[in-house]
Amino acid sequence: MTERKPAGMSFETWIDVQIREAMDRGEFDNLPGAGKPIPDLDRPYDELWWIKQKLRREKLSFLPPTLALRKEAEDAAASVVAAKSETQVRQIMADINEKIREATRKPTSGPPLNLMPFDVERVVADWRDAIRRRAAAAPVEPKVTEVVASTPPRWWHRLAGRRCTN
Repeated sequence: MTERKPAGMSFETWIDVQIREAMDRGEFDNLPGAGKPIPDLDRPYDELWWIKQKLRREKLSFLPPTLALRKEAEDAAASVVAAKSETQVRQIMADINEKIREATRKPTSGPPLNLMPFDVERVVADWRDAIRRRAAAAPVEPKVTEVVASTPPRWWHRLAGRRCTN
């Protein structure tokens, strides 16, 4: 804790002295965010900025449960495109379908869910078609064989010395 301000010194001068002494001691060195731009500086002032920042930092959602589930269903559909195998597609769809069924069984707050469980077989068939289309659209690259450089045979040196005259 700092000492009290001396009686004859103005607040501005006293604060400047405190800052200068702290800088001399190195108390401002290696602060988090040093040298980086201040985030959201160009955005208009928001009274709840600190709440939104805390939610982002803690990776929490402030959406009602039904809207959060709709977002999760969209993310699941997008992750199916990047799935590597049919079992992975089925697992993704089984997980989201279970959450949708659970949400429709019990009342939730927020707007209506308006979501039905996905037809897993249809999603798998669409995934297979997408894989086939990507494979058909992919250009076939010719197989390149490696050429090993070797020294020319001895008789080539004799011929290289002669000049062709035609």
